[in-house]
Amino acid sequence: MDTLTSLRVFCTVAELKNFTAAADRLGLSPAMASKHVMHLEKRLGSRLLNRTSRSVSMTETGTLYFNQARLLLDGLDEVEDAVSNVTVTPRGTLRLSVPMWFANTPIARVIAEYHQRYPDVCFDMDFSGRLVNLVDEGFDLALRATSPDRLDPGLIARPVMDVPFHLVASPAYLTRTGRPSKVGDLNGHSILLYKGMNPSGSMTLDGPKGQTTMKFRPVMLSENEIMLHLAALEGMGLVFLPAWMTQTDIAEGRLEVVLPEEVMFSTTLHAVYPSRKYLSAKVRTFIDFLASRKNLCSETGENRPTG
Repeated sequence: MDTLTSLRVFCTVAELKNFTAAADRLGLSPAMASKHVMHLEKRLGSRLLNRTSRSVSMTETGTLYFNQARLLLDGLDEVEDAVSNVTVTPRGTLRLSVPMWFANTPIARVIAEYHQRYPDVCFDMDFSGRLVNLVDEGFDLALRATSPDRLDPGLIARPVMDVPFHLVASPAYLTRTGRPSKVGDLNGHSILLYKGMNPSGSMTLDGPKGQTTMKFRPVMLSENEIMLHLAALEGMGLVFLPAWMTQTDIAEGRLEVVLPEEVMFSTTLHAVYPSRKYLSAKVRTFIDFLASRKNLCSETGENRPTG
């Protein structure tokens, strides 16, 4: 039995979590698909898939084998296409680790446009917000709003776009506490903080008139930007959020931007991946496509909070 074909069958079953669906995609019978997977398991001396009458899942060994086999098959497909002088077509599952705030309408629109251009790519997106191990966990790509010097050595970080952040609050909160007219008025205001920011609520802004330090009163700390967003809508306090995440709320009056000229800032979103060598077509084209949409939100900011 051809081991390369067995690898393709195993990866397809693992992705679809179903022998029948995988067999239909590959033009095989379910029985033959099962024989191919059993051929690999016998060759390796280890079970790759857990099978029940209703579901298929990978074992720990299967997950490790799948992550490596998928990279091998992606690379082989591209080499064959290149040798045949055929344009390399992105295909397969693109596993992404992204920030929680990436779940918004403008980004969904970009992904839909990419899929329309490359319909053979399926997205598998992790929004947990944790720092994943790209190689060990089989991720193709991570999108991170961070400085490259904070990443593990050996990872490549390509800047793809700037992400503007606003300080926003609900009209109800601002009516209750007063609308700040200058940066100094922010002292003592309730703030909803992402855990990566200073938990004391002290921030320093590098603005056109020099540095200004403010002391907010933290009322919520969370690693989940969606929860911070919802709490702001309920009038709990001020919060720094990406403009993509709040633009509809601002347009419809559920949130207001506070001192946009003084406290707006931007950060750079990086595409992070292990190596430029053998970068698959699906990864390369998605990074390029995302970078081509760098004006997704045209606003920019100069001030950046520190401390």
